[in-house]
Amino acid sequence: MSSVFFGGTPGRILRAWRDGKVDVVLSPEIVEEYVRVGEELAARFGVDLDPALELVAASALLVPSRPLAESVSRDPDDDKFLACAIAAGVEYIVSGDRDLLDVSPYEGVEVLRPRDFVDSQLYSPSEIHLLVAEDEETS
Repeated sequence: MSSVFFGGTPGRILRAWRDGKVDVVLSPEIVEEYVRVGEELAARFGVDLDPALELVAASALLVPSRPLAESVSRDPDDDKFLACAIAAGVEYIVSGDRDLLDVSPYEGVEVLRPRDFVDSQLYSPSEIHLLVAEDEETS
């Protein structure tokens, strides 16, 4: 969601997704959270997020995931991002969420801040195949 409002580094990741350089992987639980947060931010900032949410719904890879056996993050609500990443077999979660950053790496999934992802992965010679995106500090 932060890329919709603030551009900058999150916006660069969104453009990389649009250009097919990364794939965004979400679970139904993450989509529900994005809709809820999007509605809250839209009301707060007075913008229509429906086109962005429709793009996510149409273009992201939707992966069903099971809850983790035990809570890993200090914020148990963040565990859905780890569960999705594991279910999809992705390497990275891009997030500024401190609770997720503190458990990285977990089960082969590294949590990177958007700037760190752009600097270390997005423009590296290797191709990034899958990515789970999570808002910076909005969950």
